[in-house]
Amino acid sequence: MKAPKKNKSALNEKEGVTAPESVNAKSVQHVMELRRIQPSSTALIEGILGGNKTVLSRAITLVESTNPNHLQKANEVIAACLPYADESIRIGITGVPGVGKSTFIEAFGKYLTGLGKKVAVLAVDPSSTISHGSILGDKTRMEELVKDENAYIRPSASGETLGGVARKTREAIILCEAAGFDTIIIETVGVGQSETAVHSMVDFFLLLKISGAGDELQGIKRGIMEMADAIVINKADGDNIKRAKLAKTEFNRALHLFPAKNSGWMPTVATCSAITNDGVPEVWKTILDYMELTQKNHYFTEKRHEQNQYWMLETINEQLKNRFYNNPEISVLLEANKKAVQQGALSPFAAAGVLLERYFGE
Repeated sequence: MKAPKKNKSALNEKEGVTAPESVNAKSVQHVMELRRIQPSSTALIEGILGGNKTVLSRAITLVESTNPNHLQKANEVIAACLPYADESIRIGITGVPGVGKSTFIEAFGKYLTGLGKKVAVLAVDPSSTISHGSILGDKTRMEELVKDENAYIRPSASGETLGGVARKTREAIILCEAAGFDTIIIETVGVGQSETAVHSMVDFFLLLKISGAGDELQGIKRGIMEMADAIVINKADGDNIKRAKLAKTEFNRALHLFPAKNSGWMPTVATCSAITNDGVPEVWKTILDYMELTQKNHYFTEKRHEQNQYWMLETINEQLKNRFYNNPEISVLLEANKKAVQQGALSPFAAAGVLLERYFGE
């Protein structure tokens, strides 16, 4: 009996040479080993001052670390960078999810780098309160800006402190300024108290809104409106232009109901399209006008000094909390008191008193 003929259909693949691995395993191992090596404080400082983005990222990671062993090195790096900081414009940008913050920041950032500016974007991603995970997707959303040589994007997980603002964003600003970035943009998660925290570390606070969301007046949060130095109605393009202009009128009327700012600045309202870039240059001009006014009347410097004092007190609070929870004796006592509180044998206030008395040795 003859053997059956092999199917010579073009649909059948011929056996070929086995494709090599796309990534060399030894190279991957080498890179991983390099990452495990912790650079010295001197190496980090030199890299930051030299404008090395990779070193800057490693330094920010060090500063963000909650490991007590990293604190001294982080403080050394920050102290060395301080004399080279404080020479930038710090801009906070907030708005509810879906308002187009990332798209606006990318268009705004590209416009600034086109003017010769060096832009650092510190974008705070929301952390899950259940898994504590964070998507950290801003580098994906700002795919054009991330490729710009004069731009640096650092997404950070918001964590659970400062209302969603990364605990060490203030120090990250210092490192970015020391690395030569003259425009620092901080994007908030747009929820909770993150706006208040960001407002306490920036020079100019920009609130992004969209028309037709039903919140032109009724849904406005008074606190955020009072903090805003400018309101920009985003997505003012296509069929939405007319609605954006109406929203601009409504917000202008609302702003006149608020008390005058200590800066002497009257907040402005403008429309903008991050897609067509219409209105983007005007936003930058508004910021420059604000800077000129506040530097002339010395409010800019006074505000910076107040912010430094505020963050000193915040850091004290943070360090006290970290040292308390990292104390081995307190950790054991805390677990015992948790069970006592859960079972109703001890009140939460009495349990807290016991723990604090033990920690402070009273």
